[in-house]
Amino acid sequence: METDTVHAEAVNSSIDWRPDDDQDRFDNVKVDSIYGTDVFGETAMRRKLPKAVFKAFMRTVEQGEPIEEHVAETLASAMKDWAISRGATHYCHWFQPLTGRTAEKHDSLHIPDGQGGVLTSFSGRDLRQGEPDASSFPSGGLRSTFEARGYTAWDPTSPAFIMRGENSATLVIPTAFVSWTGEALDKKTPLLRSVEALSTQAMRILRVFDAHEDATRVYPTIGCEQEYFLIDRQFYFARPDLMTCGRTVFGAAAPKHQQLDDHYFGAIPPRVLAFMAQVERELYRIGVPITTRHNEVAPGQYELAPVFEDGNIACDHQMLVMETLGQVAPRFGLKALLHEKPFAGINGSGKHMNWSLTTDTGVNLLDPREETHTNLQFLTFLCAVIQATSLHGDLLRCAIASAGNDHRLGANEAPPAIISIFLGDMLSDIISQLEKGTPTRTLAGGAIDLGARTLPQIPRHSGDRNRTSPFAFTGSKLELRAVGSSAAVAWPLTILNTIVAESLDQIATRLESEVSGSPDSDEFAVGVASVLQSVIQEHKGVLFDGDNYAESWISEAEKRGLPNLTDSVSAIERLMSDGCVAVFGKYKVLSKPELESRHYIFLEKYAVQIRIEADQMIQIARTMILPSAVRQQRELGEATTATSNAGVASEDTKKALEDYARLVSEFRTAASALESAVEADEEDPSAFARAMRDNVLPAMDALRAIGDRLEDCTAADLWPIPTYRQMLSVR
Repeated sequence: METDTVHAEAVNSSIDWRPDDDQDRFDNVKVDSIYGTDVFGETAMRRKLPKAVFKAFMRTVEQGEPIEEHVAETLASAMKDWAISRGATHYCHWFQPLTGRTAEKHDSLHIPDGQGGVLTSFSGRDLRQGEPDASSFPSGGLRSTFEARGYTAWDPTSPAFIMRGENSATLVIPTAFVSWTGEALDKKTPLLRSVEALSTQAMRILRVFDAHEDATRVYPTIGCEQEYFLIDRQFYFARPDLMTCGRTVFGAAAPKHQQLDDHYFGAIPPRVLAFMAQVERELYRIGVPITTRHNEVAPGQYELAPVFEDGNIACDHQMLVMETLGQVAPRFGLKALLHEKPFAGINGSGKHMNWSLTTDTGVNLLDPREETHTNLQFLTFLCAVIQATSLHGDLLRCAIASAGNDHRLGANEAPPAIISIFLGDMLSDIISQLEKGTPTRTLAGGAIDLGARTLPQIPRHSGDRNRTSPFAFTGSKLELRAVGSSAAVAWPLTILNTIVAESLDQIATRLESEVSGSPDSDEFAVGVASVLQSVIQEHKGVLFDGDNYAESWISEAEKRGLPNLTDSVSAIERLMSDGCVAVFGKYKVLSKPELESRHYIFLEKYAVQIRIEADQMIQIARTMILPSAVRQQRELGEATTATSNAGVASEDTKKALEDYARLVSEFRTAASALESAVEADEEDPSAFARAMRDNVLPAMDALRAIGDRLEDCTAADLWPIPTYRQMLSVR
């Protein structure tokens, strides 16, 4: 049987995987809307709510009107009845603290009635507000440890859903999370503030152009391509570094990895395909439609991407994607790895964040349309992004900063740390024209004749793609390609929204004062072109369509004044620059204390993560690799003695022993050096992070280099941990 064949390939798998596992759980599932069957979205609301309540709720979602108490009570009652009918016994406020993960506390939907029975209980207050203990979440100094009170506040713009476990069903309510003082302790609160700021300034631009009269707001839309690795679960449990750190701190290169490029877009292995199908099924059920799946470049690496959607909802869905990958993988004897660089020497994993701007009437403001040179409204929004990136490239670099992502940025699979924008041939030509005056032409892509009558002519895009660019225009959106695979995308989205809001504000102010005439007049077009011309002339240095990997680009970027923040510590420290504090403060996205807290938390997280990796590396070195190496050394010594006693020339054997003994000695010395390096002051997060970067990381690299050499010359039966060849070959 096919299942037996696949299972045989799963060496020592702890799970007897079969493709029909849990099948009957989903036989009766029907997706009745984009939100699926376990989402309290518009479809369910229309059925459950009185028409007046539904309309009031939609005004909250679409126009930001406050929810009145009686509306919240009716909503809570309907949501409770719907959830119980779907099997829910508990509810939770689900939020995104500054840990980078999600958090939840489950409360029962049932209470004793005092007569031996139970009543269902879920009020409007239960829906709108919760009070979790905030003392143990990162606050970066915003709160003292003993000040425990925090609040979760319902986010009505992100649909509630039911999360199912093995023996449970829980109503999950997306919420913001703030301290008793009202300061943001999460990633959703500043994100929603940034959306408001962006919408306010974008609407000013639309009013200048007298466009989209029915639109009342503008919001970011994003689609995130999630890359990840899958390895057999037994290998994961045999690698303490993967279990503790999410990445391997030792590991020699396999003879064959990605050199032949034969894994990319290859046939998906049956076990992996079954896993992907189950992930998609469960994500559909909670309202996360997946649109693509495929093999990525590295062996054992894969990708999925959800449907493009409202940025706030997409951020929640991204967290669900990562959680679902982790929860489903064990059912197939697999482990999903979301670290940016779980294996050295091959491609790491990113999360390309495709970003655009959309009106509430469904118009994509970054769609260039035909005859782009005449679309001054589009060019205005594009120039705002160019200006924002030019002014705040350091902040965008901070948006993608993490200890894991530092291993990936600048390698062959990821853009470098220098933030620039790729526009492509067509837009670059129009921007060049605009710099000199009013543009007069749009380059056409034409068609590709494939030379066979049975094949169709393919429309050629007016510009190629640039895989080396960190921020690239790709048709009708911009793709921030440098986001790490384990990142919560709410943070980079918050930063992008905020800096673009500032540029839209500045450009709108100029247009409102300097441009006259009706939007369809030549006078108006000339005035707009003049404003955009000055923006381009001042900020064109951030545009680069060439090879971002080239050494020449580093010196060229320096000449242009672009920051080259090669490590996350340098990037995070820019958070407290005057420009950063000013832009977040002006648009009320993050106050200075809230920004200081994130500066503290991000540096501390960076340092602690590296400290954990170093400690784990030392433990593997002392308790696993060295004992194995000593056994190998003893066997070589015994072989040398036996050869000598037999009267046979043993120079080669003796040299092999000497070389191996020297390597073991070097390994001991390097391990001791790392042990000394990890002793750092943990009081000041900046000093702690710099010590980890400057002292510990080089010591780890040195120890790894020797350890990987030991792996290459130690008997396979003595090597104590699974190798790259094993982990990356089993499907």
